[in-house]
Amino acid sequence: MGGGLGGAGEEGGPQDRAATPSWARAPGDARAPPGSPAPGHSATATPEPKRSHVHVPPPVRHPAPAPRPLPRSRATVLRIPYLGLEAPVVGLRLDRKRQLTAPPVDKPELVGWYEGGPSPGEAGTAVVVGHLDTATGPAVFVGLSGLTPGRLVEARRADGRTAVYTVDAVRTYDKEQFPSQEVYGARKRPELRLITCGGAYDRRTGYRSNVVVFAHLTGTREPDRPA
Repeated sequence: MGGGLGGAGEEGGPQDRAATPSWARAPGDARAPPGSPAPGHSATATPEPKRSHVHVPPPVRHPAPAPRPLPRSRATVLRIPYLGLEAPVVGLRLDRKRQLTAPPVDKPELVGWYEGGPSPGEAGTAVVVGHLDTATGPAVFVGLSGLTPGRLVEARRADGRTAVYTVDAVRTYDKEQFPSQEVYGARKRPELRLITCGGAYDRRTGYRSNVVVFAHLTGTREPDRPA
């Protein structure tokens, strides 16, 4: 990840034309529509009554109700369909300096879930981190900054359920000014933060910034039942 996670050690911890008739002609077209009287003949059909315009209001769309938070269960797999990503999850803790650790550098395909905070689907802010790259090449979160609002993130849990989140925003913060409360602060609804490194890179200090994906729970899936 190159330099660790900014701000993770601060007190409090990480926590959606009417169709043109076929007979219509352009202005000035002398051809008449089917059913019109021939030239030199008078029309004998009863004229249509005038119709007053009636305004029909558009249907009212109500937002889908928020899903109920799930009970606690550890994360096992993280999926981001838009990125073609499916990664195993390992549990992470804070180190002696109360900073959030990262997944093992020699296993760049893993993501880490902060076990001291809410699990995916629980009320509050679940935190998942992953490397952008390592000395051997790109890592699991190399495409994270390419996410956009509305994309889905799925977190499978040990109980078989899947928590489905929708991305709200993707932001980049300088590690020296990392807004810990904004990123890690407690929330009443189930939310998710995906964090990796970003910005300029220095061989001595690593990446200067962190990329943070903000998302909230919009659905849950029960485990598949055998037929």
